[in-house]
Amino acid sequence: MRVILVDDERLALRLLKKMLESDIGGVEVIGMYTDPLQVIEHAIQLQPDVVFLDIHMPGISGLKLGEMLQESVPTTKIVFVTGFDQYAIEAFTLNAMDYIMKPLQLERLKKTVERFGDHPEMKADNDCMTERPFIRCFNQMQYQLHDEISQDFKWRTGKAQELFAYLLLHHDRVIDKETLIELLWFEYDTPRAIQYLYTTIYHIRQTLKSSGLGTLLITSRGLENAYKLTIGSARIDTEEWEAKILELLPLSLQTVEDYEQALEMYKGDYLGDYPYLWAEPERERLRWLWLRYAKLISAFYLEHNIPQYFIKLHIRVQQWFPYDEESYFSLMKLYSTMGDVLGVKEQYALLTSRLEQDLDVTVSDHIRTWYDHFLT
Repeated sequence: MRVILVDDERLALRLLKKMLESDIGGVEVIGMYTDPLQVIEHAIQLQPDVVFLDIHMPGISGLKLGEMLQESVPTTKIVFVTGFDQYAIEAFTLNAMDYIMKPLQLERLKKTVERFGDHPEMKADNDCMTERPFIRCFNQMQYQLHDEISQDFKWRTGKAQELFAYLLLHHDRVIDKETLIELLWFEYDTPRAIQYLYTTIYHIRQTLKSSGLGTLLITSRGLENAYKLTIGSARIDTEEWEAKILELLPLSLQTVEDYEQALEMYKGDYLGDYPYLWAEPERERLRWLWLRYAKLISAFYLEHNIPQYFIKLHIRVQQWFPYDEESYFSLMKLYSTMGDVLGVKEQYALLTSRLEQDLDVTVSDHIRTWYDHFLT
C-alpha cells in the first residue's frame, strides 16, 4: 500500500512513518508534507492509495484539503488524523475511510491498515496499479495489461473514442468544457451539447473501469466546467519512444545500434488510423523527429563508409516519407559513386512518378540538373 502523510509537525510525520513501515509493515510512505499546498500536485503525480491527513493545520484545514483531494484523485482514500474529536462527523461526510485520534496507538493504526487491505475497492485499485497498463497510440489506439496481447478499446460511441484520444494527448492538463464542445458537438445548441459531453465522459469512465485501466482517471474541475485525464502509472508508447530518442548518447560506433533500435520503435503515425485533424500537429511533430534522427544516422553511415546500412535506412525513410526528395537524391549520389547506373535511374524514376502522379508536381530543379549531368 502506497501512502502520503500530511501534518504540520515533522515529529508527528516521522512517528507515523515509523509505525506504518516498521511496526506494521506492508506500507510504503511515498511522500511526507508539512506544507498542505504541495499535497494536491504531488498526489496527482504519485497517485497514492491512501493519504493520512491531519485536520488541524495552518493555512488550510485538513477537511478542506481532503475535499480537494477527493476531486483531484478520486480513487485515493483518506484517513484523518487529529487530536480533536469534534471533526469526526464532518470527516465522515467526506467519505473518509477512517478517523484516528492522537496520540496514535499502534493497535488502532493496525486496524486501519487491515481495513484497507480488506476493502474490495482498494484491492481492485491495487490490482490496476500493479498492472501498469501500456497505451498504444502508434497507428491504432489500443491497450495492454501485463504480458497480454494488445486489445482494442470497446467504446460505446465514436465520440467517446475521440474525446478520450483528445484527453489522452493532453493528459494531466485541464481542458475546459467549451473547448471539448467546440471540438465534438459544435453543431448542437449549448444545453444539448453539454448533456452529450456529460454522458460521454460517463461512458469513458465506465469503459476504462471495465477494461482494468484504473490508473487512468478523468476528474472534473469547477462543477463540471473542465476536465483532466491523469494516467497514473500507465505508459504510452509514443511518449516512451520520444523519451528514448531524446536520451540517446552521442552517435558513435558503440551507440549506433541504440539509434537503430529507437527508430524501430516507431510503428506508424500518431493515431494514424483516425481522421482527427486536431492530432495532425502531434502526428507531424513525431514524424519529423523520426526523420531528423534517421538522417543523422544515414550521415553517420556515409561518413563511416557503410553503404549497405545507408541504403537500407533510406528505403525506410521513403516508406514513411514518400515525397522526401532529398532521400532519393542521397541514394542517387551514392549509387553514382558506386558506379550503379541502374540504381540512379531507378531512384530518379521512383521520385518522378510519386511526385507527378500523387502530387502533380515536378522534381526540384537542382535534382533534375544533377540527373541530366549524370546522364551526359
